Formats: sequence, structure tokens, C-alpha cells
Amino acid sequence: MSTREILLAEGDVERETFTAIDAHRADFSGREFYRCAFRNVNLHESIWRRARLEECVFEDCDLTRLVAAQMSLLGVEFRRCKLLGVDLSEASSNPTFSFESCNLEYAVFLRVNLRKTRFIDCKLTESSFTECDLVDSDFSGSDLSGTVIEQCTLTRANLVTASGVFLDPARNRVKEARISVDCAAGVAASFGMQVAGYEPVKRARATKR
Repeated sequence: MSTREILLAEGDVERETFTAIDAHRADFSGREFYRCAFRNVNLHESIWRRARLEECVFEDCDLTRLVAAQMSLLGVEFRRCKLLGVDLSEASSNPTFSFESCNLEYAVFLRVNLRKTRFIDCKLTESSFTECDLVDSDFSGSDLSGTVIEQCTLTRANLVTASGVFLDPARNRVKEARISVDCAAGVAASFGMQVAGYEPVKRARATKR
């Protein structure tokens, strides 16, 4: 049986590597994948209802608008993947995953436990984080232009080298959050203070969802 047939067949999968496969709109509902690698796999609009992924790696995959209803993600890594418009609010509680050099434009995170989650060098423009636990999260090198962050806990979150960051301390718990001087100046300017040497940049309006 080819790796494509294994990927698209019913049943659980362990320690397989899937490379250069078109699985557009494939349905993986209820299946389990353990220590599998997905490389250059087209998973656009794929369906993962009640699926379980444990210690899996996705590299250079297209996961745009995947359906993540009750999807369990434990120790999953995404590298250089396209995840446009994903709504990971629907995933199972307490997911553990990381993102590196991924495109997460328009992604939605609502009431998700993202404690210690790494978003490294990612594009998060126009995404939204609402009522999320972002304690000890890391956004190093990521672009958060137009991103909405509301009612989140950002204790010790690392946003020092992230760009386009706007944090409203009146709408989030920001104690001990690590931010850049530009971010701090932008917050001060948003409250009407005049910050010497700082030229405020107009923020794009976030699209309502």
C-alpha cells in the first residue's frame, strides 16, 4: 500500500512519513496519527473532526481553512505551513503545538489555552486572540499587524521582537509581558499621551468576524 493510500484509508497511523500528496478536502475524522511527518502535503479544507494528532510534524503543508472540531493536538509542530483562516477555537481543550515561519493570517483563537505556545517568525496579520491564556507564549519575529488581542492573559509573554503589536492594558492582563519600546510608546500614544520622538502608525482596522 502506498503512503497516499495509507493517508487516505480509514484507521489509525503510526510512524509514517507522507510526502507530496494531494489530500485536498480529505476527511480524517476520528482517526489517530502518532509520530507521523507530513511534508509538502496539500491539506486545504481537510476535515479533522475528533481526530487525534500526537507528536506529529507538518512541514511546507497547506492547511488553509482546515476543520478542527474537537481535534486533539498534542506535541504537534507546524513549520513553514499555510494555515490561512484556521479556527483553532474548535480544537480539543489544552492543545500543545508550535508554529515556525507559518502563515496564520485571519486565524481565530477563542478561549484557547496557548500557554507556552511558540509563534516564531509567523505571519499573524488580521488574526484574533480572545479570552486566551498566553502565559509564557513566544511571538519572536512574528508580524501581528491588525491582530486583535482582547481579554487575554499575557504574563511573561515574549513580544519584544514581534512587529505590529498593540496591547490594550485595559482589556488584557499584561503584567510582566515583555514588549518593545515601540509597542510601549504606541500604547501610551493610544491613551492620548505625547511620546517624545515617537511617530504613531495608523493601525489597520481588524475585520469583524
